[in-house]
Amino acid sequence: MLAYLGRRLAQLVPVLLLISLIVFLILHALPGDPAMLMLAGAEGGAVSAERIAELQEAMGLNDPLPVQYGRFLLGILRGDLGESIRLRTPVTEVILERFAFTIQLSLGGLACALLLGITTGVLSALRPNGWTDVLFSLMAYFGMSMPLFWLGLMLIFLFAFQLKWFPPSGSEGLDRLVLPSLTLGFVSAGAISRLTRSSLVEVLHEDYIRTAQAKGLARHRIVQRHALKNALIPVVTIVGLQFGGMLAGAVVTETVFSRPGLGRLVVQAILWKDYPLAQGIILFMAVLFLSANLLVDISYAWLDPRIRIH
Repeated sequence: MLAYLGRRLAQLVPVLLLISLIVFLILHALPGDPAMLMLAGAEGGAVSAERIAELQEAMGLNDPLPVQYGRFLLGILRGDLGESIRLRTPVTEVILERFAFTIQLSLGGLACALLLGITTGVLSALRPNGWTDVLFSLMAYFGMSMPLFWLGLMLIFLFAFQLKWFPPSGSEGLDRLVLPSLTLGFVSAGAISRLTRSSLVEVLHEDYIRTAQAKGLARHRIVQRHALKNALIPVVTIVGLQFGGMLAGAVVTETVFSRPGLGRLVVQAILWKDYPLAQGIILFMAVLFLSANLLVDISYAWLDPRIRIH
């Protein structure tokens, strides 16, 4: 197991290097000058070319791109993601300050997706082509094709303004996490539901399931003890991908519900042309996504003892 983890961690290094290079080049290709934006916001009105040149030199923006990228990589090796151009605060501090809000939202959305997706998928598989299967299939397709921002606005309108069950925005308290989590989770639950259904229907036709039925075991015990665990193996794969999608979906959801997370902040950093902040957030979220996929691979061995990691 340790050798496997070592190989997987070594494989992550070139992936992260490639991600950092692509992000660096894209951000520097965007139009606009960070120095000009900073001076315009701080001083207002027209800004002299001399002041812009002085600030560019102070921030190292006049250096060639390979030099700037090398400086960025050396900072990462030292655990230093640089200082935010706009906030004048170390990027690491800003990320740690906002990370709690984003991970709360992502884990809340994942919990909603698993609860809705696995439950509806199992109920559909137990009575294939029945009315529950048709109903949950329609719900799954509806969720997978629904834009996040539209669903979020509809939930705010219904549960916040009409029923007044939950607050429409903010980040203080668990009640303000319900609607954003449901927004993220409902969209992902559709894919989990359909995959759970198809996988469980296939497993229920295996020989060992028929053997358990011949022994007189109750149907719910067969599903819980024998079928569901094996049926969840392909579901685990999509859960890792869905978690990465939730990190991306946090950009829209945090904006709709006015939550101060990393997703909303990275959009602001790009608009501010704040290179260190945008690069640091995107690289941090990439590490989270790759770590989630690593955990998915490791979980295979627990779900199915026939799978061995060498």
